[in-house]
Amino acid sequence: MSDLRKVIIDGNEIEVDGAMTLIQACEVAGIEIPRFCYHERLSIAGNCRMCLVEVVGGPPKPAASCAMQVRDLRPGPEGQPPVVKTNSPMVKKAREGVMEFLLINHPLDCPICDQGGECDLQDQAMAYGVDFSRYREAKRANDDLDLGPLVDTHMTRCISCTRCVRFTSEVAGITQMGQTGRGEDAEITSYLGHTLDSNLQGNIIDLCPVGALTSKPYAFTARPWELTKTETIDVMDALGSNIRVDTKGREVMRIMPRNHDGVNEEWISDKTRFVWDGLRRQRLDKPYIRENGKLRPATWGEALGKAAAAMKGGKVAALVGDLAPAEAIFALKQLVSGLGGKVESRTDGAVLPAGNRSAYVGTASIEDIETAKDIYLIGSNPRDESPVLNARIRKVWTKGTTVHVIGPKDMDLTYDYEWVGPGRGPLNKLVAEAQPTEGALVIVGQGALTEGDGIAVLGQAMALTEKLGGKMLVLHTAASRVAALDLGAVTEGGMTKALEGADVVYNLGADEVEIAAGPFVIYQGSHGDRGAHRADVILPGAAYTEEAGLFVNTEGRPQLALRAGFAPGEAKENWAILRALSGEMGTPLHYDSLAQLRQAMVAEVPLLARINEVPVNEWQPLETKELKPGKFFPAVKDFYLTNPIARASTLMAELSANAAARKAGKMAAE
Repeated sequence: MSDLRKVIIDGNEIEVDGAMTLIQACEVAGIEIPRFCYHERLSIAGNCRMCLVEVVGGPPKPAASCAMQVRDLRPGPEGQPPVVKTNSPMVKKAREGVMEFLLINHPLDCPICDQGGECDLQDQAMAYGVDFSRYREAKRANDDLDLGPLVDTHMTRCISCTRCVRFTSEVAGITQMGQTGRGEDAEITSYLGHTLDSNLQGNIIDLCPVGALTSKPYAFTARPWELTKTETIDVMDALGSNIRVDTKGREVMRIMPRNHDGVNEEWISDKTRFVWDGLRRQRLDKPYIRENGKLRPATWGEALGKAAAAMKGGKVAALVGDLAPAEAIFALKQLVSGLGGKVESRTDGAVLPAGNRSAYVGTASIEDIETAKDIYLIGSNPRDESPVLNARIRKVWTKGTTVHVIGPKDMDLTYDYEWVGPGRGPLNKLVAEAQPTEGALVIVGQGALTEGDGIAVLGQAMALTEKLGGKMLVLHTAASRVAALDLGAVTEGGMTKALEGADVVYNLGADEVEIAAGPFVIYQGSHGDRGAHRADVILPGAAYTEEAGLFVNTEGRPQLALRAGFAPGEAKENWAILRALSGEMGTPLHYDSLAQLRQAMVAEVPLLARINEVPVNEWQPLETKELKPGKFFPAVKDFYLTNPIARASTLMAELSANAAARKAGKMAAE
């Protein structure tokens, strides 16, 4: 039941939910209230006092609007709606006083501060502060913390808003940050000098309203007004987080999150945020041809000619990598199918039935996690497979949702869970005993589907979903996988069957597979990774920030990624390479632009035109049969090194080594 209340804010009468805080009611009325500690996704601290407003008829002092609800306001003497003023002399004086206090110990180092130009403290000091200082005493200074290789600290700038402490403890689920001391001695610190052990820690850089926490890799490289900002989609996991890529010239300088309540809220994982140095290293910037066992640089004409000659006469199999956009998959499928070849996208061995969207995507959206009362994780470790989705599960766990896990017992998911068992036997038992439950959600990970009996596991998961009366979500690990399944880039019998007897393998950025000796390999990709080492012809393609592309996320939502920069050297957009190759072979594909390709693709798969919508998938249960005993193993072995861009990044290598060292643990004597 909503409890609607009328309130008059700066002379405008509005009706809002009584549970709203005054700061939220002011936003509804279109009035901006300054704030440092308040954040709508974190608990209320009420400690910066910047959001003070005057409550008419209340105490003769300003009230913190973030910590007072509309229902706490008293009506007027004749029952009139309560009155709130946000621009009265009392409020102005109070805000100036608060700002003066905040700046007492703040170092005036804006010219060398990385936050300069996008700093809340700068903006609000200009808007609400005074133009003089009465402070003559020496300023206090704080020691900087070592939080690891990602977050740089300048703790003298800290204004103790505690956003970082609340984020790490509430959203990321780690307890290494806190505040000690009182008064002038109060400081934010980390427990026993620990570095942060979380794959979401980069978000505290965005949350910090001053320059106390900044990005270590980005430090002193660019100013915000020098950057070109492009809104696009992340491909580091299958969540499809909405991101903004900031470029300076041809270089990607940083990656930031964009708000999307249905997908990533306003968080991104550390791999998404810091992988950009991998976009500069080990890049393929010209075509290569292997001669006498060695690769030599070639022209595009030579490379395409050699690839076309090999494909014309042979039996072709094509593999789709984890980062390929839908357009490139569509063009590859058309090209290879025209030659009578086979295409396979499930390079990790996951058995997923193409043609049945309710089985390979499920029926739940990511937002359904918010209303789930019981969550069943089958063969999935979401902390490594999709940290932002894991934070959403943690959010509902804090509100009382029970999480049940079928998989490894000792996973650290940042929340408590009921361990059902290690694998298939316990899943059989769970299905047999399941009773209808309100708000049940089954999440199936790729770790449960890669052992060859994926269809049977999916069948049991769907049977469990039906018995619980809930919804199912398949959590993928590859950004390109759902689009590839939608486009039918699969071969009956999986990758082994597709490669069987193939003379030519066209490898579209699949770097996680070993191709045995024998077939002629054409590799199209952006980085000199495993696929390029095995190749006979290398065609350099664009990375995800260098071409426009369509990606379908794990819940089946198509999203458009836009180009933020240009590919290095002679590298070309992926669909254009395939179009050029088809022309070289004398069987040109029927489109000459990305728009024409998309029209052809949408004509074949209309779902892909529904940008940013989650289509409703018709429930088509699979046949259920008893599973043979066996454990589920995690799909992601090393969170930081899952794709060629991440493996090219020196920062990801350092994070991976740090994580391995932490896992190994110290000896008692150390």
